[in-house]
Amino acid sequence: MPLKGRLGLETARVPHADRHGLMWLERGRLAVEDGNLVFTTAGFADLEAGAYDIPYQQVSNILLGPGGVVSHDALRILARRDTGLLAVGSKGVRLYATSMPFGPDSAKRARTHAALWADEESRVDVARKMYRIRLGGELPAHQRDLDSLRGIEGRRVKKVYQNLADQHGVEWNGRRYDRNDPDSNDTVNHAINHAVTAVYASAQIAVAVTGTVPELGFIHESSGRAFALDIADLFRSSVTLPIAFRAAKKVQRQPGRDIEPTARKMAGTTLRDDDVIPDMIDQIKEVLDTDTDDDRGNA
Repeated sequence: MPLKGRLGLETARVPHADRHGLMWLERGRLAVEDGNLVFTTAGFADLEAGAYDIPYQQVSNILLGPGGVVSHDALRILARRDTGLLAVGSKGVRLYATSMPFGPDSAKRARTHAALWADEESRVDVARKMYRIRLGGELPAHQRDLDSLRGIEGRRVKKVYQNLADQHGVEWNGRRYDRNDPDSNDTVNHAINHAVTAVYASAQIAVAVTGTVPELGFIHESSGRAFALDIADLFRSSVTLPIAFRAAKKVQRQPGRDIEPTARKMAGTTLRDDDVIPDMIDQIKEVLDTDTDDDRGNA
């Protein structure tokens, strides 16, 4: 039984700290007291109100959520100990900022990422690996054209859309998104947009804490966060779309409910309860064939 006021990695009240060295904190102040890093919180879902010593030596990254503030001295201590700090939305549905260091104190994973991306053959190999994950099975050995793979996946995703619509009893008339007039979208398409944003933010967090290169995507190319888009898409069928259709069904049952907060809250609950960010970290390691860990966690 952990002592009240002591926050260790074994503490069940901080669910993510013992898997990848990620510690989630909200509604409190992270500061230095008597040379120790201390978090004083009013209390939130994972932690009772009180002051807690933070074992930063064993934590790879602190994810500071809504209501959280951090002192300059705390940032100095974290930087000295190579512990990252990320300012995030509730339950990881947004990424606002990262402090130094941006990832583990090793260039191996970033170098591996860059080397795989720079070679055309290996870049296609990684893209195929991602499509295998997205499609849930093997691909024909001769199929190395990315446009063809996109077509295969597009047909599969259409089936996923329809299956989820049938499962939740939601009318589905196809995926539509007008960037110039986003309010013209129907409820389900609105829900998909908000779910995509939340899952993409979680992918950004996973990319940041693993020290991989966000600009170097294997399927997405033009975005400055292309690799995060690649990782987010690995979870489209299993996480993003189910969130969206559940949210749309909830709004359908309760007319007048706003789809944006409904989808965002549902996304946050799913991301935390289902350990989606740790799963994303695992997928990053898998697609890059790298298992570079530091001694404070597996991020």
